[in-house]
Amino acid sequence: MKKNNLIGFTLNELEAFALSLGEKKYRGKQLFDWLYVKEANSFDEMTSLSKQVRESLFSHAELKRIRLADIQVSSADKTTKYLFELFDGKRIESVLIPPKIAFQNSEAKEEEEQQRLTLCISTQAGCPLDCKFCATASMGFLRNVTAGEIVDQIFQVKTHSGKQITNVVYMGMGEPMLNYDNVMKSTEIITTGMGIAARRVTISTAGWVPGIKQMADEKRKVKLAVSLHSLDDAVRTAIMPINKKYSLGETLRAVEYYYQKTKIRVTFEYILFKGINDRDEDAVKLIKLSKRIPSKMNIIPFHSIPSVAQHELHSTLRPSSKKRIDDFVELLRKQNVTVFVRSSAGEDIDAACGQLAVWHEQKINHASLVQAHQLKVA
Repeated sequence: MKKNNLIGFTLNELEAFALSLGEKKYRGKQLFDWLYVKEANSFDEMTSLSKQVRESLFSHAELKRIRLADIQVSSADKTTKYLFELFDGKRIESVLIPPKIAFQNSEAKEEEEQQRLTLCISTQAGCPLDCKFCATASMGFLRNVTAGEIVDQIFQVKTHSGKQITNVVYMGMGEPMLNYDNVMKSTEIITTGMGIAARRVTISTAGWVPGIKQMADEKRKVKLAVSLHSLDDAVRTAIMPINKKYSLGETLRAVEYYYQKTKIRVTFEYILFKGINDRDEDAVKLIKLSKRIPSKMNIIPFHSIPSVAQHELHSTLRPSSKKRIDDFVELLRKQNVTVFVRSSAGEDIDAACGQLAVWHEQKINHASLVQAHQLKVA
C-alpha cells in the first residue's frame, strides 16, 4: 500500500486525512502543528498523539524529505547556496541571502528586506521559458516541484544553517506561475504554519499573465514581483521569449489589474545590460511606468554565466558599468521612483539561478561518458 507523504499537506488536507483514518478532525490540526510549527522529523516525536494514533500513521503515512546534495558558501558575504536532490533524483537549488547585503545602497538600510534573512526557493526542476540570461534555461524543463518539496526547502535550510528564515522569495529555478497550485498551496502552509507573514513572501514571475490575474482574483496576500528587464517589446522578446506569448502591453495590464484588486505594490525586477536596456530613454520609460502602476524597482547587476555562454545571445550580453548603473538609478530617484540596487551576493560561488544544478548535471554527464568510453575500450 502506497503511503501518503504528509510533508506538503495543508491543514484542511490533514484534517481530511485524520478523518480517513477514523480519527477526530482535530487530529489534523495536531499533525499540522507537529509538522510545520514544531518541525517534527518523525511520528515518534509527536508525543501529544497516542501510541495507537502514531501506529496508524506509521501504517498509512510517511515524512519523506528532500536530500542535501551540495552546499557552497561565499567567502565574501556568506551567501549560501544549497543543492537539493528530489525524490526522483532531479535537483533544485535554494539560496540563503544574509541580512545587510541584499542591497548595496545606503538608502535601503532601514528597508525591511535589508534587515531580514531571505531564502530564495525553487518551484521547478529546470524551466521552459528559456530566458537568455538564466542558467536554469539551459536545463530545459524537467518537472514541477511539489508543495512538499517547496516547503521542505525552508525546513532543510533552517536545519542545516541553524538560522531562522524571515523572508521567502520564489525567485529560484523555474516559473512559479506554471506551478501555480503547488506554489499557492505552499504559501498557505508557510504563512499559517511556519511563522512567516504573507507580506514577507514574494512570488516572482517572468510575466505569466494568467497566473498574475488569478493571484489578483484570489486576492492573495503574498507579494508579486515581475521580471521586466526592458520596456521595449523587441528587446524583451529577444532576451525573454515569453514576451512572444504575452506582450508587454498584456503583462502590464495584468499587473495593473493585480494592483486594482489587491492594492499591494508590485516589484519590477530589472537586470541592466550594457547598451541594451541601460540608456537614459530606458530610465524614462521606467519613470512613466512607476507613475502608472504603484511599484518599486529592483535594479540588478548582470553577471555572465559560463554554463550558458554558448548561447549566441547570452554571449553578447554585457554588464553595465558601475557608473552607468549609478547614473541610471539617479535618473529614477530624481523622479521619486522607489528604487533599490541589488548587491552582487554570492558572486564568488555558483549563485546564479540554476548554475550549481547545471554544473552537477554536466559533471554527472561527463562521468557517464567517461564510464561508457572505458567500457567500450575494455
